[in-house]
Amino acid sequence: MFSKRKISIICLAVSMLWLADGCKKKVPAAPPAQPPAPIVTPPPPPPPAAPVIAQFTAEPSSIQRGESSVLRWEVTGTVSSISINQGVGTVQATGNSRVSPTNSATYTLTATGPGGTQTASTTVSVVTPPPPPPPPPPPPQATMEQRLSSDVQDAFFDYDKSDIRSDARDALTRDAGALKAILSDFPTAVIMLEGHCDERGSAEYNLGLGDRRATSAKEFLQSLGVPGDRLHTISYGKERPQCTEQNETCYQKNRRVHFSPGQ
Repeated sequence: MFSKRKISIICLAVSMLWLADGCKKKVPAAPPAQPPAPIVTPPPPPPPAAPVIAQFTAEPSSIQRGESSVLRWEVTGTVSSISINQGVGTVQATGNSRVSPTNSATYTLTATGPGGTQTASTTVSVVTPPPPPPPPPPPPQATMEQRLSSDVQDAFFDYDKSDIRSDARDALTRDAGALKAILSDFPTAVIMLEGHCDERGSAEYNLGLGDRRATSAKEFLQSLGVPGDRLHTISYGKERPQCTEQNETCYQKNRRVHFSPGQ
């Protein structure tokens, strides 16, 4: 058994230990652990912008076959290739090209770059030109009588004469060319050479004189190459005067060989 003295010593020791423990400085509790900061990933850079077709036109947009139009274009931004179909091919960012399609055609410009591809189209319409107006109808062919009246002159004679005087020679020489043309245009026709006289002398005498005048004119024309078989003669003497006054001026108008269509 413990003695009272040992028990007292033991109690004292326990008390001192208790006091010593109570006097120790209290240490504050550690703060709770913080979660780790999140890892922030930077956003990816924006994609490059696609090319911009600022202009793509055809001037003019409508043409007639055989004409041409001018394509004009302008592309901005970063591009790696620009091309136009319909045979134009690769082009620069800005430019123009003359085209001559035979039929209506749509041209498409394609611009490609790191940011993508852009296209634009323009159409050239080709119209068929209107046909030329029909030629005017040929003028109606003049009749043989009209041709003789406009192209052939009478041959005039001296009083009571049937020989070809100088002015009649000149007239008949010009008439020869016109008569050849008329006979060529009217291949089955014949031409009458009418002998005329003034009113002086008998009717019978003037018929003979008129016949001699027509024959003289025919022979002269034949010598110039006018076919004689298509020249017929007739005498009217003084029966068909073109002037009826009784003076020399009027008489001269009636002494003539006149040309008319034959039967």
